[in-house]
Amino acid sequence: MNNFKTEAIVLKAIKFAEADRLLTVFSRHYGRVKVLAKGIRKVTSRKGASLELFNRTKLVLAKGRNLDIITEVEVLDAYRNWRQDLVRVGVAYYLVELVERLIPEGEENRRVYRLLVNSLENLSQARIGDLIRRFEEEMLTDSGFGIPENYRDNAASLSAYIEEIIERNLKSKDILKLIKYA
Repeated sequence: MNNFKTEAIVLKAIKFAEADRLLTVFSRHYGRVKVLAKGIRKVTSRKGASLELFNRTKLVLAKGRNLDIITEVEVLDAYRNWRQDLVRVGVAYYLVELVERLIPEGEENRRVYRLLVNSLENLSQARIGDLIRRFEEEMLTDSGFGIPENYRDNAASLSAYIEEIIERNLKSKDILKLIKYA
């Protein structure tokens, strides 16, 4: 098996088989990819806490037939400074959903990766409305979509534009409405 290393942020986790999880991660070198974390749901798993949503990690992956398999993990940042604040957790869900929906699988985009890392790092002290708006604008620009003139002035219309692009509603947008930042 060929092993390779990358830095990645956990975007999504789905139960898989009896004790495994299928993770969607956004990696600095390989873009958005799905990887398998074998045995992670066992009580004795040492990797479980390291692969929580939003964690920035250093992964060692082994090439599998269909999915790459996580063999080692090291947490680089768990963003503990905002994890107890439900509003900021809701914003983090929104940011990772944008990355998951707008970045094609397997397409490297280091600018968007850096944008996501910086946004998660600044989430504890940033003004939420400003952080969301800046993230949306830079995300659209850095992922090649751009921002049409008629969407530039209104934050609500910018998220509507994003929904037009992905051709579905953003799930986490409902969370932002509850916290009055959408």
